[in-house]
Amino acid sequence: MTSIVESFKKINSNILRLDLKKNVNIIAVSKTFSIDHIKPLIDFGHTHFGENKVQEAATKWSEVKKEKPNIKLHMVGKLQSNKAKGAVEIFDYIHSLDNQKLADVLSKAQNNKNKYLKYFIQVNIGNEIQKSGISISELDDFYNYCVNEKKLEIIGLMIIPPNDNNTIKYFKTINELNSSLALKELSMGMSADYLEALNHGATFVRIGSSIFGERS
Repeated sequence: MTSIVESFKKINSNILRLDLKKNVNIIAVSKTFSIDHIKPLIDFGHTHFGENKVQEAATKWSEVKKEKPNIKLHMVGKLQSNKAKGAVEIFDYIHSLDNQKLADVLSKAQNNKNKYLKYFIQVNIGNEIQKSGISISELDDFYNYCVNEKKLEIIGLMIIPPNDNNTIKYFKTINELNSSLALKELSMGMSADYLEALNHGATFVRIGSSIFGERS
């Protein structure tokens, strides 16, 4: 079996071959995997990891983060507002900010804890009913609300594009929207499409199965 570290190195070398002249962050999406399974990559020195449940992240990572404070945890799943307080405690980045109520609760929670996170606004690029995210038509107003009213540090946009063979079209659109807001970071691309995402402006890619193997 290929080791996790070897899989990670292969992805990293694929990215380096693109010669992008920009900083690329690989988020190793470790949701559902135990810390023992993830540990080789932690020991290798990788620092960006993604989870999609607050309770699972807290259970798995609280002790590890005390030992290794340089580890950065990314919330990459849907975040309910009633879990926002816990998310502020364990996470460093939230990729799924998508409504005003959530912005309100996160702003209050981080002020109370005096811990300030970095945020991506999730955009529902394909207007899919089953997916989270703010619509493109509401994006400008929501961005201004988060930044000006709630003082959240919005660093970029995030998308999970529809599975309809138009991925590159969606990547181009979100890159243009990101630029129109003068945002420096862009979260898109997973195991199947991260190279295309990077060619269209992504700076954070969220890769799980290609590093850790298939989830059971």
